[in-house]
Amino acid sequence: MNIEHLLGPNRDIPAPDMGTNSQTMAWMMDAYGQLHGHYPAAVTAEPVEMGGPYGRDVVTGRGAAFLLQEIAKDVGLNAQGARVVVQGFGNIGSWAARLIHESGCRVIAVSDVDSGIYNANDLDIERLQEYREAAGGLCGFPGGEQITNSELLELECDVLIPAAIDNVITEDNAHRIKAPLILEAANHLITPEADSILTEGGVTILPDILVNAGGVVVSYFEWTQNLQEFRWE
Repeated sequence: MNIEHLLGPNRDIPAPDMGTNSQTMAWMMDAYGQLHGHYPAAVTAEPVEMGGPYGRDVVTGRGAAFLLQEIAKDVGLNAQGARVVVQGFGNIGSWAARLIHESGCRVIAVSDVDSGIYNANDLDIERLQEYREAAGGLCGFPGGEQITNSELLELECDVLIPAAIDNVITEDNAHRIKAPLILEAANHLITPEADSILTEGGVTILPDILVNAGGVVVSYFEWTQNLQEFRWE
């Protein structure tokens, strides 16, 4: 394990991100333990059976959903029926879309790495999740029309939530973004040049360090529990 000297319960404590999950963290904890002994607090987001917190898979998306409810009050947005577009339908995007939809918003478009689905009225998020699990992706979902990721970003909507990869909004496409409110659920998704264009155009942007902080907050809770060897409810 080439990075074991950087890790430790009081040093650098990793958590999963793109392409990794609780299984990955279990492997990391096991590899670290073979060298240094059993230290559950050396990593976070392990499976529940190994000391991980309950509901860890949902917390980043839930944080984004909470923040949408709060910022809606500040900017005068009626969240009931608001049109929301979510780029990325992985762990963060899928849960954000589901929870936002349950709160009364209309999720009109979502996408994964290969394709996007658009329905101007509303997408059936629960059915879409079932389809993705069965088909392995969103392509071919019958409840909407196929669009590209670039087209999705430029849709008419009330809220845009990019929750996929970085640098998706640049100076090349910033002028075509129509959403008046952007929640950065991914990291570094807006370049500095695009940020200036959007801000000058009156777009409200909630930064990534806030919007996707739910996972970090719960990782801190988990670390605290594992140090104390005590599981919270």
